Amino acid sequence: MKMERSAGAVVFYRGAQIEYLLLLSTRWGFPKGHIEPGESERAAALREVGEETGLRVALLDGFRRVDTYSFVRHDERVGKQSVYFLGQAQTRAACLSGEHNDLLWLSFDDAVARVDFARGKEILRQANEFLMRET
Repeated sequence: MKMERSAGAVVFYRGAQIEYLLLLSTRWGFPKGHIEPGESERAAALREVGEETGLRVALLDGFRRVDTYSFVRHDERVGKQSVYFLGQAQTRAACLSGEHNDLLWLSFDDAVARVDFARGKEILRQANEFLMRET
């Protein structure tokens, strides 16, 4: 089985309340993309967040979650490992890239309801718990 690796971030903004950024391509999720040859996971996550949202984020130390799954592409099963970090944005002024159809800043409860995959919901819950412990 062919394996692919990607990296991304659960992006949040801390204003009056913590808000999480979700992107819509075919489903709602977090910014992420392929790790380039020779690129670290963290560098790939920062690059992908920048390319997909126009945001520069600071990745918080101590948060790294891995989502492993498989899917079928062109009648071939492909394994995928996506690594997620927790990224703090200094502004909500995100830009929509050509890769996505929409973006939203949402409260935790609204974001959990909007994320399409169960594992994405769990990663978001873990990110929120991490932030609650840090404050």
